[in-house]
Amino acid sequence: QVQLVESGGGLVQAGGSLRLSCAGSGLTFSIYDMGWFREGPGKERDFVARIRSNSSTYYADTVKGRFTISRDNAKNTVYLQMNGLKPEDTAVYHCEARLGATTNYWGQGTQVTVSS
Repeated sequence: QVQLVESGGGLVQAGGSLRLSCAGSGLTFSIYDMGWFREGPGKERDFVARIRSNSSTYYADTVKGRFTISRDNAKNTVYLQMNGLKPEDTAVYHCEARLGATTNYWGQGTQVTVSS
C-alpha cells in the first residue's frame, strides 16, 4: 500500500521560510517523479514544483526563485524549501508521486498559512 505523508506546514509571517517534507512508503521511490501541488482557499489544485527521477526540476512561475524542490532517495523523501513566503502562498500543500501517465499517488496535504 502506497503512502505519502507530508509534514512541515504551519503559520509563518510574510518573508519567512518553511521546509515541507513528504515521506513515501510502499513504492520504489527512486523511480517516481515527485511533485508538489497546492490548493489555496476556494481555488483548484495548482502545480508548484516537480523533481523527476533523474533529478531534473521544474517550477511554477509564481514560485521560481523562492522555492526549491529536492529529494533524498535513501530516505524516500522529497522536500520543498520555501523562502520569501507571501500571503498568496497560503494553501494546503500536497505531494504527488507519478510514474508515467497513468500511475500517481497523493498525500493528504499539509497546511501552510502566511500572515501579512
